[in-house]
Amino acid sequence: MKRRTVQDIMTKDVVTVTEQTPFAEIAELLTEHRVSGMPVVDDAGRVIGIVTESDLLHKQEYKDHTEGRSLRALLRRNAQAEAKAAAVDAGGLMSAPVVSAAPGTSTTEAARLLNAHGYRALPVADEDGRLVGIVARRDLLGVYRRPDAEIREEIIKDVLVKKLWHDPDMLDVRVGDGIVHLSGRVETKSLVPIVARMIGRVEGVVDVVNDLGYALDDTAARKYTRI
Repeated sequence: MKRRTVQDIMTKDVVTVTEQTPFAEIAELLTEHRVSGMPVVDDAGRVIGIVTESDLLHKQEYKDHTEGRSLRALLRRNAQAEAKAAAVDAGGLMSAPVVSAAPGTSTTEAARLLNAHGYRALPVADEDGRLVGIVARRDLLGVYRRPDAEIREEIIKDVLVKKLWHDPDMLDVRVGDGIVHLSGRVETKSLVPIVARMIGRVEGVVDVVNDLGYALDDTAARKYTRI
């Protein structure tokens, strides 16, 4: 099975800023390009941080404070937020060090990184740390827009024939809205969950409805086998 990497889905034309980019210009770029964040790069194009809408909003958040709660007490709760609220350029606003992905990172790992760190986008950098692209959550969700016919073809050719050496005529594979319905019969009972699991790993598969039967229950024999 062909596993796509972030290099296959990333945006290569990335809007970036430097540490010296003023606050107002950053706000304008975010609005103009309709992005939620931008990588901060040095003169060599290496990623040194990332600045997001949330970073800019700290200034507005701390501009007005409720009566009875002093600004000093409010800011003391979060020194990092205080620093960003006072920042005037990307160097003061950015989060660093930044988590980035290599071009060969799998889409699965990229999704894990985004969720683990709560990011909306992940810079993609080469082995020297230079920015080569950016991958966003919406890019990763693109795998679920694969046509059902394309998913079914990959299941039959790559999973059943190439990986499992199974006669595809013995199984009925139907795909609708990314949901795979399996019926038919495989040789052994132990193979049933294996087939479903491998099909579930095909990109674009939302779920697998497994109604496979089997010719031989090899799991019963294992229970009585002593090593």
